[in-house]
Amino acid sequence: MTVPDLALTLPADPANPSPLREELTPQEIVTELNRYIIGQDKAKKSVAIALRNRWRRQRVEGPLREEISPNNIIMIGPTGVGKTEIARRLAALAGAPFLKVEASKYTEVGYVGRDVESMVRDLIDLSVAMVKREKASRVAQRAAELADERVLDILLPPPRRPRTPNETPDPEARAKWERTRGKLRAQLDGGLLEDKQVELETPSGRFPVIEVFSPSGMEELGVNIQEMFSGMMPKKTKQRKVSVSDARRILTAEEIDKLVDMDDVIGQAIGRAENSGIIFIDELDKIAGDRSKTGGPDVSREGVQRDILPIVEGTNVMTKYGMVRTDHVLFVAAGAFHISKPSDLIPELQGRFPIRVELDSLGAADFIRILTEPQNALIKQYKALLLTEGIKIEFTNDAIDEIAQTAHLVNERTENIGARRLHTVMTTLLEDLMFGAPGLKAKKVSFDRRDVQKTLRDIVEDEDLSRYIL
Repeated sequence: MTVPDLALTLPADPANPSPLREELTPQEIVTELNRYIIGQDKAKKSVAIALRNRWRRQRVEGPLREEISPNNIIMIGPTGVGKTEIARRLAALAGAPFLKVEASKYTEVGYVGRDVESMVRDLIDLSVAMVKREKASRVAQRAAELADERVLDILLPPPRRPRTPNETPDPEARAKWERTRGKLRAQLDGGLLEDKQVELETPSGRFPVIEVFSPSGMEELGVNIQEMFSGMMPKKTKQRKVSVSDARRILTAEEIDKLVDMDDVIGQAIGRAENSGIIFIDELDKIAGDRSKTGGPDVSREGVQRDILPIVEGTNVMTKYGMVRTDHVLFVAAGAFHISKPSDLIPELQGRFPIRVELDSLGAADFIRILTEPQNALIKQYKALLLTEGIKIEFTNDAIDEIAQTAHLVNERTENIGARRLHTVMTTLLEDLMFGAPGLKAKKVSFDRRDVQKTLRDIVEDEDLSRYIL
């Protein structure tokens, strides 16, 4: 993923898989994060340094480069304060494959739950898809041209070739065919043939993807039987009647598959995942037992920690694309740590997350900024949604203040879910408008403090109701 303002360019050299530019300094990284995330300056500074260090490491010469490990980070803070968003935006800035997983979904060696190595397999899947998309975009124009030629061949097959060496081709028939093809090409380029029906030969009889679940590390390899036996079994095809528009789309996809070298894609994707990949492990506190209690931490939780440890330390994981090393993957962990604390993790795992940052809880003042300042601010989102119905909505400053105060009050009375509370408040506030928007005659709707209070008063005053609705 690229950020237009920074004009990040993606590398063509698989030996240098990180698309991070030298110009993207830690200060610029923080500036970009500020466009989407309010506050949390300490966390932004830490992740900016971690990202810049990846660029620095890739430019270290000699064997020392392999010895430089990433500084993995634990972000500590309640839900809804921006932990996931910081990691996700960071990956977007770096153009790096990014995977979010929940530590609580894993169990020891994959029994019942998922095998911890599946996070690496999922990351490489994302990396392959990312690189393939980039390469596909570079050959899309050429693929479209080749697809148009195939469509023209269907509409007007080439003249019959001579059957014997003594038979000479008919130049007049050839010239007539070329003139007709030229007219068809002009009509095709002009969009005059899009609805015309043509017969197209497409693959059929695809075998389903079989997912293999096994505690031996074969979980979810997605073994495709057709791929395994494609060289042994003839490919089945069938004739379909489709419009020229659909034929161009289908054939363009086929031509892209021919033009993109998957061996090159996989090579670059593995390099990018190994050197630029980011795995965000959420809910780490859920697998941290209270070591102060008699008997030590819960055995199952500690077992998951010990399974995660070699992945974070650096190991080789077998995937369907080959072996993937995790030595230089950046791991960002997060958790509320209300009941447990980072020191309740096993010491070996603690040592693999040397950077710890605490994120601040959000108050009403922060909510006002979250509603209005970020590039993807919630109010901007609702304005854009309703504008599709031709309705322009406005919020006065006191209305925004009331929304923020309401969200903060409900967070204090019930469960503190941070900025996510703004979504529930806004949804409740605009529910009737969103429902009746298609038939609304008024094309301009304004909200002030009284409107917000009128809509939300009963819910806010009734604590049991606010727990249920907000």
